[in-house]
Amino acid sequence: MDFVLIVLMALWQQGVGALKLLEIKVPTYTVKGRSALLHCRYDLQTDTLYSVSWYKDNESFYTYKPQSEPKKNIYNVEGVKVDLGHSDHQQVHLKHVELHAAGKYKCEVSADRPNFETFGKEEYMEVVVLPQDGPIITGQENIYASGDILSLNCTSGRSHPQSLLRWFINGIQVKPDAEILIPQHGLYIVISSLRVEVGPHHINSGRMKIRCESVLQTSQIEESLIDLKKAEILVQGHANLFTPSLLLLISMLLLRQQLVY
Repeated sequence: MDFVLIVLMALWQQGVGALKLLEIKVPTYTVKGRSALLHCRYDLQTDTLYSVSWYKDNESFYTYKPQSEPKKNIYNVEGVKVDLGHSDHQQVHLKHVELHAAGKYKCEVSADRPNFETFGKEEYMEVVVLPQDGPIITGQENIYASGDILSLNCTSGRSHPQSLLRWFINGIQVKPDAEILIPQHGLYIVISSLRVEVGPHHINSGRMKIRCESVLQTSQIEESLIDLKKAEILVQGHANLFTPSLLLLISMLLLRQQLVY
């Protein structure tokens, strides 16, 4: 009998048969105005559940206590709106998500007597605003010749976080000359400027195809594409062998030669 008791005590000390928090699932990002579903998976084993609590940035906004009445309670936290009817001991439904809802979400599960163990895990959720308008290219001329300066602006739609603007000439990415960030009530507009001297290699079959891409990505996972919009223009081009400045110099030399003779 003493041997059995010793074995049971050893198993209890090792946590066998006790509460285990398996995982939580929090969306990497949620679009403003939509809903978000938070999951908390745990295994009570031989324990009894005391409570499940959810926190945003260490502020409690939802608790579930099966032994209490009411079982579910919500607390005021900025940016968090809980749909109580669709929330329980395993999930929390957030409705009408706003920008202030971005932050770290933690699920904490507590066992009742005799163990009274508590485990918690947290994940970050970002809130994004998709641009309603695509990028707009301005400043183009109708015709460009080799040696001309191509000077364009690309303006993104309002978004959160800020959009990444990328330039392409005939499908080849080129670096912008400058970029301006304009904040507007929590959203951002980006203006990217392109300034390139046109060369014969830019002109393909008498024209140039210029594209500006507006890319929205999460800040948590690199290369995670949320939204992609494009603007393209086609302009005519002439691949002159001489630049305008060189042509002017040659013309002046020819004119001077005629005057001498």
